[in-house]
Amino acid sequence: MRSFCGRITALVFALGLLVAGAGVALAGPYEDALVGFTEGSLSDTGDAINKVAASGNPLAAQLLQAAEDARLMFSAAQKKVFIKTKDDKLLDAATGKEFTGTPPDDIDTVIVNNRLRGIIDAVIGSLTLMSPNTNQRFDAAQAVFKSREVSALPALDKALAAEKDPRVKKAMNEARAAIVLTDKESSDADKIAAIAVIRDRGDQDALGLIDGMAAGQPADVHEAAQAASAKIQGNLAIWNAVQNAWYGLSLGSVLLLAAIGLAITFGVMGVINMAHGEMVMLGAYVTFVVQEFIRTRNPALFDYSLAIALPLAFIVSGAVGIFIERTVIRFLYGRPLETLLATWGISLVLQQAVRAAFGPTNKEVGNPSWMSGAFDLGGILITYNRMWIIVFTGLVFVALLAMLRFTRLGLEMRAVTQNRAMAAAMGIRTARIDALTFGLGSGIAGIAGVALSQIDNVSPNLGQGYIIDSFMVVVFGGVGNLWGTLVGALTLGIANKFLEPFAGAVLGKIAILVFIILFIQKRPRGMFALKGRAIEA
Repeated sequence: MRSFCGRITALVFALGLLVAGAGVALAGPYEDALVGFTEGSLSDTGDAINKVAASGNPLAAQLLQAAEDARLMFSAAQKKVFIKTKDDKLLDAATGKEFTGTPPDDIDTVIVNNRLRGIIDAVIGSLTLMSPNTNQRFDAAQAVFKSREVSALPALDKALAAEKDPRVKKAMNEARAAIVLTDKESSDADKIAAIAVIRDRGDQDALGLIDGMAAGQPADVHEAAQAASAKIQGNLAIWNAVQNAWYGLSLGSVLLLAAIGLAITFGVMGVINMAHGEMVMLGAYVTFVVQEFIRTRNPALFDYSLAIALPLAFIVSGAVGIFIERTVIRFLYGRPLETLLATWGISLVLQQAVRAAFGPTNKEVGNPSWMSGAFDLGGILITYNRMWIIVFTGLVFVALLAMLRFTRLGLEMRAVTQNRAMAAAMGIRTARIDALTFGLGSGIAGIAGVALSQIDNVSPNLGQGYIIDSFMVVVFGGVGNLWGTLVGALTLGIANKFLEPFAGAVLGKIAILVFIILFIQKRPRGMFALKGRAIEA
């Protein structure tokens, strides 16, 4: 038994010596490399960066990050290197422990230029290429692709041989191809193969890389680069058109939200409501108030703030709309000019009231976590807030169609729209329908304000940016026709986004306005005119 214990003790002691020896082996090259940072020349610093990375020391990544952030210090007299932490403490770069002595008098920052920063990015990327975290490996491959440092090639080849994830492997192959294209030692065959890999990547970075290396290459490599460049440009043009279509769809959904309530009011009552934009503004300010209340009382509910604000915005804006209709507009039916002037005055009153209550400056309305960020879909970028607004607009539109089709209020609204006199003769209280219709249109404008608060500045002038566009959508699509409003909003939104790159934002809007004026000369009732004896009379 004593002999057995003695053997175990000897074995443990031998293992300890082996581990200690390995530590010394790791520390030796690392500590030798640190001397290069104390020489004060950029070439010595570059050599030191590569030697630190090759040492395999656990402190290598921390030291290199400090060098890139201008937190790596050195003393030329003492030949020592220090890492300055973000809270201004000094660490001994050789051991990673906090430096407790008096800092040397000649302590200075290690100078790193843009070329060395590129080397550091590549080296840090190569250090994390074997990380167990998939996202870290992907980010490391992207860093190597951008830096294109030849020194990262051995680590990249090793990581490629072990990689199983298809997305990460593709990124690593692209990074390797980028290095091959910029390496003067690469053969023509390797460069042509690398061009094919970069061509399949197909983004702006790939185009810049291929165009940048094409000059001065042998004929076959130059020809392959030109063909790849032409294909990437064609793909980018297609994706750019798809991106513009997405932006147009997004703008169209915003216009539909802002105009759909106006379409109901204008169609049923024939009222040109210049205060409709202020109903949108009220909905946005209700969202601001709800979020402020949640921030101060129960921040954990912030992700539910929009769900809470939606019904409140509908009620507040709808109530204000009914109040305006009962106190002002009902006395002005049949007098369109006076109605227009009265509602314009009301809009000024509402704007000033909001300024007095909340101030003239923009108010901060935050995005819940589920509406923050973006993701790539093919070659286009989709933001979550725009995507959810499109979904929300679709739900509002379907709900409104269902209400008009299957409820008593919807039936009576359609009857009043088609023939007011006949509807009154059938016992429908047209005055009540007018008030409820105006309230419904204003309430929908209020929930449009909730959505718009996520993509626009919440200020007293919020509604003014949408009122003219809303009227254009309603007139173009057909007064009082929801399907016409939908088609009109999407058409104008997409047309506007395709015109902007060529004519600019202002000229694009002017061109759209001129088109609508000419269109109305041919079709005064819009694309989808309502049917009815009173309307057609």
